[in-house]
Amino acid sequence: MLISFHNMSLKIKAILLFIAVNSVFSFGQNKIQSPDEFLPHNIGEQFTPHHLLVDYYEYVAENSPYVQLMDYGRSYEQRPLKLAFVSTPENLEKLEDIRLDHLRQTGLVEGESTSEFAIVWLSFSVHGNEAAGSESAMPVLYDLINPENAETKEWLKNTIVILDPAVNPDGYSRYTHWYRRYANAIPNPNLESLEHKEPWPNGRVNHYLFDLNRDWAWATQTESRQRLKVYGKWMPHVHADLHEMGVNNPYYFAPAARPYHEYITDWQADFQREVGKNHARYFDENGWLYFTKEVFDLFYPSYGDTYPIFNGGVGMTYEQGGSGRAGREATMDNHHILSLHDRVEHHKTTALSTIEIAAKNADRLNEHFRIYFNDAKNNPQGDYKTYIIKGDNAKSKLERLTTLLDRHDIRYGSVSTKTSLSDAYNYRTAETGKANLEKGDLVISAYQPKSVLTQVLFDPEAVLEDSLTYDITAWALPFAYGLEAYASKERINPTTTFELAENATRERLSNVYAYAFRWESLQSATLLSALLQEGFKARFANQAFKSGKHKFERGSVIVTRGDNPDIEDFSEKIEALVDEMAQEIVPLRTGFMDAGPDLGSSNFTLIHAPKVALIGDRPTFPNEFGQVWYYFEQELAYPLTIIRGNEITRTDLSNYDVLVLPEGRYRFGDTERQLLSSWVSDGGHLIAMGYAARALADQKEFGLKSDKNKGGNGSDDTVKARLRVHGTSEREAISSSMAGAIFKLKMDDTHPLAFGLSDTYFSLKTNTLAYPYQTSLANVGYLEEELTHVGFAGEKAKAKLQQTIVFAVENKGSGTITYMIDNPLYRAFWEEGKFLFSNALFFVGQ
Repeated sequence: MLISFHNMSLKIKAILLFIAVNSVFSFGQNKIQSPDEFLPHNIGEQFTPHHLLVDYYEYVAENSPYVQLMDYGRSYEQRPLKLAFVSTPENLEKLEDIRLDHLRQTGLVEGESTSEFAIVWLSFSVHGNEAAGSESAMPVLYDLINPENAETKEWLKNTIVILDPAVNPDGYSRYTHWYRRYANAIPNPNLESLEHKEPWPNGRVNHYLFDLNRDWAWATQTESRQRLKVYGKWMPHVHADLHEMGVNNPYYFAPAARPYHEYITDWQADFQREVGKNHARYFDENGWLYFTKEVFDLFYPSYGDTYPIFNGGVGMTYEQGGSGRAGREATMDNHHILSLHDRVEHHKTTALSTIEIAAKNADRLNEHFRIYFNDAKNNPQGDYKTYIIKGDNAKSKLERLTTLLDRHDIRYGSVSTKTSLSDAYNYRTAETGKANLEKGDLVISAYQPKSVLTQVLFDPEAVLEDSLTYDITAWALPFAYGLEAYASKERINPTTTFELAENATRERLSNVYAYAFRWESLQSATLLSALLQEGFKARFANQAFKSGKHKFERGSVIVTRGDNPDIEDFSEKIEALVDEMAQEIVPLRTGFMDAGPDLGSSNFTLIHAPKVALIGDRPTFPNEFGQVWYYFEQELAYPLTIIRGNEITRTDLSNYDVLVLPEGRYRFGDTERQLLSSWVSDGGHLIAMGYAARALADQKEFGLKSDKNKGGNGSDDTVKARLRVHGTSEREAISSSMAGAIFKLKMDDTHPLAFGLSDTYFSLKTNTLAYPYQTSLANVGYLEEELTHVGFAGEKAKAKLQQTIVFAVENKGSGTITYMIDNPLYRAFWEEGKFLFSNALFFVGQ
């Protein structure tokens, strides 16, 4: 029935609208609108703003008994994170019972399971500018609940489908809003058009410019953390991650490329193949191009396919050609037009095909799920059965580690008696020998439901069956956290609960001379950050010192009453701040030390609260810029100013004490180099990271020099070496590559850049930049001639790295330059790297 609202009063309009809407709903499922009917555009005609995508999911959930909608959190920019649970009304009524019965198969919930349901989780557009994923999430939902689609209703009888329609709403919104603002009214498929040239930083990344598809295991970002809370409560049998790639690529789906991580089971690999064959059936019918078994491997543990696999499921990546460059239409190399409608249709097809094959194999999925977790609890795969983290590691490091373990439901405990271990791998020395397990140590047994994930994250080195891999090849958490830890092949069951040590009871003194705290982790830097922002003046120790029973190593921080005469209620304010942050601080009644320098000595350097500027926008790499930005705002809670890269010469750098150059493709001209050089000479501190350091190397204004003969045309560059077979060119290239391996550095722990660290540091190296030991710089962290590393590094790359620096400091006039050849803030999961960067920020150049 048509209802005309023309010339009616607002009151009558409202009444008629209410009647019309409720009449539609009263007819039930048949009247639920499709996305084309609900949205102001048809799917594929235009990109859908995130709020309209959410509106459609809410509309369907309100009107269909086949859907329950859940808010599982908010993004950094406060956009809602939604999950839709789709199944029959009968199943949704007992959804919690189904979930618990399913989890009983894993051992995460006690009891016997009789579950016969398949649990399928589909994630759309973890990379926001791969927007065809989220666009397809709407027709996928509609096809599942559409009463006229009898086939999907049959699937839902034994299947719970979980849809995450926009994993990265901030990135998705950044892209779709930009596109809608700048795209032509009539789609222009010419890739030279502005609508195909997304600006920096593009929509791939989240608010802090992190790649959320690399963050599943590390859970550094708020979107990842909130998603994991729900994921761990469901532990799906099947997880598919819907992506996009280059415009000219055909569709990619499982099975994945080699290398596979060695802990992936035959069943998981075989079922991927079955899923792929089911997809191929639909693609063959439509004549759509596709490929499998290439490019996208299953090794790195923090992807949306591997993380589910290491949690017992079958994880898969699907890739549609398009991404942010394709817009609504794009001309391909074969002169065909790739449309947004086509991209959405392809994704919808694989999404529904995934649900179909899972539903038809629910019994097998449950059978092998039970086998997987039974083996995990009783017969772990790897050589190492127990991981021991020494209890006398810094409490704050243990706290950060156990927080991560809790996020992944990895169980741990301790022991009540001392035990001697033989053939234990020592993460500090990267050698095998004897070790002691003592009361209070943190013990993680591989005999538990999360056995495989535990081993993947803690094994010193994963077996790499093929060096042609897509990402970093080493990540063991004890290296990343800078922990004294051991891996043992013996089974050791925790017998007691692990408890973090209580903070020592602070002595209450009536007249405090100073406060001191140890410099031992990132949490030490957060306390210093807070003190400086509250106006306190502090100093760091260049020598160890002792007061009574309290020993303090280099880098320890003191806050004296004498440096802060203008702060009223000196003791009360400091102690209140420390208590609020739940950290430890030691009150000292005198400046006269029992050992080491007295507190008034020049061996205590005054820390000036640095005014920090960070170069952003082009030419910086979005991910690497974001890692620094995130460190300051979310880890350190310290203010900074972001300056566009092309505005350095228009910026008054004298307003800043520290300037950070994150990795990027810098092309400094004479003017920029001279400006930076003069600013440093006048007292500035420049921190150059990765490829930013390369932009300064061998320039007359700066001291970092490369050895032109190192890695150049040496003896390998012979006529024979040039006559390479074309088919082996990719493998030839990897001999000079560094996808991501952990290297053991020698550290000069007497230098402020290394305070709080030991004389070794494990660095995650993701580039092949190589600079020999420097004659005019302090070589603080460096590789020796004999390299110790885990993970893949090409032979030619390793030859270049022998006897090279990784961290160095140049004194220039009144200022300083810190060169970080490796990025210590990489993906925000290298905890010891954050600590090292804090040294650069607060200690170097003071």
